[in-house]
Amino acid sequence: MFAETVTAIAADLKAGRYSSADITEHYLARIAEFDPGLNSYITVCADEARAAAARADALLARGEGGPLTGVPYANKDIFCTRGIRTSCASRMLDNFIAPYDATVVEKLTGAGMVMLGKTNMDEFAMGSSNETSWYGPVRNPWDLSRVPGGSSGGSAAAVAARLAPVATGTDTGGSIRQPAALCGITGLKPTYGRVSRWGMIAFASSLDQGGPMALTAADLALLMNAMAGHCARDSTSVERPAEDFTRLLAQPLTGLRIGLPTQYFAAGLDPAMREAVDAAVGVLRALGADTVSVDLPHAGYAIPAYYVVASAECSSNLSRYDGVRFGHRCDDPRDLTDLYTRSRAEGFGAEVKRRILVGTYALSAGYYDAYYGKAQQLRRLIQQDFTRAFAGVDVILGPTTPTTAFELGQKTDDPLTMYLSDVYTTAANLAGLPALSMPAGLIGGLPAGVQLIGNYFDETRLLNVAHQYQQETAWHLARPPHA
Repeated sequence: MFAETVTAIAADLKAGRYSSADITEHYLARIAEFDPGLNSYITVCADEARAAAARADALLARGEGGPLTGVPYANKDIFCTRGIRTSCASRMLDNFIAPYDATVVEKLTGAGMVMLGKTNMDEFAMGSSNETSWYGPVRNPWDLSRVPGGSSGGSAAAVAARLAPVATGTDTGGSIRQPAALCGITGLKPTYGRVSRWGMIAFASSLDQGGPMALTAADLALLMNAMAGHCARDSTSVERPAEDFTRLLAQPLTGLRIGLPTQYFAAGLDPAMREAVDAAVGVLRALGADTVSVDLPHAGYAIPAYYVVASAECSSNLSRYDGVRFGHRCDDPRDLTDLYTRSRAEGFGAEVKRRILVGTYALSAGYYDAYYGKAQQLRRLIQQDFTRAFAGVDVILGPTTPTTAFELGQKTDDPLTMYLSDVYTTAANLAGLPALSMPAGLIGGLPAGVQLIGNYFDETRLLNVAHQYQQETAWHLARPPHA
C-alpha cells in the first residue's frame, strides 16, 4: 500500500521502498478509475509524468535529488506549462499551448516533482463552486451531488480523492481555503508576494496568490520550501531571505495567543459549524494556547469591497483576450469590431462576463471614485483592523466557510448568495495576509474547516499551529467515500 502524504511518500522514495515510477503509475491508475465521476482533471499528462518519474528515479539512484524528488503533484490549470494546454477552464483558452513554464512550475520541476496533470477550476478562477468551468463542474468526493468549492475545486477534489498527494492552487478571495474546507484537506494562501505570480494567468493582480493544497500542514511546509522565493520577473514578488517552512512544526503551542473575531461568530454561521470551530479551539487550548476576543469592525465590508476591486482588476486583465493574438477567435468576422465582440461573447462564460461588466462600470468615468475608490479605502481600513488585532495575538482563528458543501446548482442562479460563500476568506486577500484552512470535523458526513490567519510572512506560525492540531486529531486523514 502506497503512502498518501507527501512527507511519507518522500520518505519511501528516499529509503528506496518504492520508485517514483511505481507511485506515478499508482496515481495515474486512480485517476483513470475515479476521475470520470469527479471531473477534477482537465488534462492528464501521463506520458510526461512517466518521463519525469524516470528522471527522478535516475537522480535518486545516484543519491541525488532533494526532499521532493519523485513526488507526484497536480497543477491547477491556471499555471502556464510549456507545451501543455493551459486553459483556465475557459473556452477562450481551450486551444492555448503555453510556450513557457510559470515560475511555480519551474520551481517544482526543479525540485524533481512529477506533474500528473492540470486540474479543473472555475473559469479564470471566478467562482466559489467550480461550476463555471467550460469543461463541466467538479464533484465533491464526499458527496457527488455537492460542489467541491472554488475556484481551486479540481485541485481540492483530486487531493481529497487521493488522485494526487498534493496540488497547486490560487487564492484571490478564498479559492484555496474554501475548497480545502469543503473537501476536507489542508490549504495555505501565503502572504501576497511570497509565491511568484509570473506565468499564473491573472484574474485580480493585487489579490491573486498561488499556494499549496495537501492532506497535512507538514506537506504544505515542504511544498512552500520549493514554491516560495523572489522572482525577478514578477514585480510584486517580495525579496526576502530563503526560509525553511518546516522549522517550527514541532514547536509546542504553550503561550500561543489566538484571537477569535466576534464578527466571525455572528449571525450567518451554521450552528453545527460553530460547534466544530469551538471543538478545534478546545483542542488548541488543551495544547497550551490562550484565546482572546478580537474586534475586526470593518469585516462586514470585506465582501462588497472585494467584489468591486476584484471585478475592476478582472475587467482590466481580461481585456487582452480579443481574438487577435491568442485564444478563441470567432469564425468569419465581418470587421474588427465583430471580431472583438463575437470572440469575447463566445469565449467567456456567464460569470466572467458578469464580473467584466461590473468591473468596467466601477472603473468608468463618474463612478470610479464612488465605487473603486471607496473599495480601496475600505481595503485600507480592513488592513488596519488586522494590524491592531495582531498587536495582541499571534494568530486569528475562525470558520473557513459558513456551511458545509452545498448542492450542485443550488446557488448558480443567485450570484449574491454564491459570493457570500467567501464571507470569512476575502478579508485576508484584501489585507495581503497569509491564511490556512485545516479540516476540523464532519457535519452530516461533510467536512468542516477552520481558518487560521497570520501576520505578514508568518506562514511558519500557521503551519506550526495546524501541525500541532493535526498531531492530536485525525480529521485531515479522513477518506471520502468516493476515493
